[in-house]
Amino acid sequence: MVKERVTVVDIARAAGVSKSTVSLVLQGSSLVNEVTRAKVNATIRELGYVYNRSAANLRQSKSKIIGIVVNDLTNSFFAELAVGVDTVVQSAGFVQFLANTSEKIERQREVVASMREHGVSGLIISPARGTEAADLAPLVESGIPVVLVVRDIADAGVSSLTSDNHAGAMAAVRHLIERGHRRIAFLGGFPDTAVFEARMRGYREALLEAGLDAADGLVIGSAPSRAGGVTAIEQAMMLSDRPTAALCFNDAVAFGVCDGLRARRLEPGADFAVIGFDDVIEAKTAVPALTTVSVDPQGMGQRAAELLLKQINAGRAEAESIIGSVRLVVRQSCGAAIERKTREALS
Repeated sequence: MVKERVTVVDIARAAGVSKSTVSLVLQGSSLVNEVTRAKVNATIRELGYVYNRSAANLRQSKSKIIGIVVNDLTNSFFAELAVGVDTVVQSAGFVQFLANTSEKIERQREVVASMREHGVSGLIISPARGTEAADLAPLVESGIPVVLVVRDIADAGVSSLTSDNHAGAMAAVRHLIERGHRRIAFLGGFPDTAVFEARMRGYREALLEAGLDAADGLVIGSAPSRAGGVTAIEQAMMLSDRPTAALCFNDAVAFGVCDGLRARRLEPGADFAVIGFDDVIEAKTAVPALTTVSVDPQGMGQRAAELLLKQINAGRAEAESIIGSVRLVVRQSCGAAIERKTREALS
């Protein structure tokens, strides 16, 4: 009876690692630690696996595939961004592979390795929290075109497309100040990201510009999600001197803030002013319609795809850094004003 050929999947199962990790070991990648590498190599010897390098080289040849790797696909912003990418790459004869990392760097390494196995022509990546330039070094060394979106990484040597988060936050806070607000909170987001830092800086500078106190107690970080928004507004409402308005890290947080206000029988836009950031599709149809800083998610996806295709077609990956403009879209959720006795409504 002919013995069945041992596969990478067999090795992964026997070694208790992922298929992508086995592939990295076979490719001699430095991304795998020595303990894991030794375990995988021992399993390879035990099972008698033979690496067919010529077949691997065929698999790794360039295809008409674009990889898109995002850090949080539960956020509708990234779904819209992926749609924008698809409209561009599809018309150019490419297809996209989409993967979600859930903010896990190890998962990011695995999906990038898997996409490289399939010979992707280029990658669009919204990096997981904590990603460093060294994590992208193998891609730079291999010459695969990469465009980072939403989050940039210093000295990574790859192209990036981000938004003017600082200017957007300043515009939002200035608008709230013009409506009479003096206690303005910043709600949601992970403080250890460049996006949070830029939006926070714009928030603080707008307050200081108006001679207002940018109190640390008014800055409440949370998961950048709807649930995180509920948690953040609950904490804000526990302050002795409560805010009357909030700039939220993103639209998902803003929707959660609106949920949390209603749980307290306060109406967003009437009793408390709320501004989001992103301008996802739901912002326009929410009740009340959400005032937000528009970064145009689909447009960002289209621009990222165009930048990546330009590098693919040129046959080289020259790094470019682009900061997209933003604009404040005023709707009903920021209608609350001090003249309407907001403080009495919050008591």
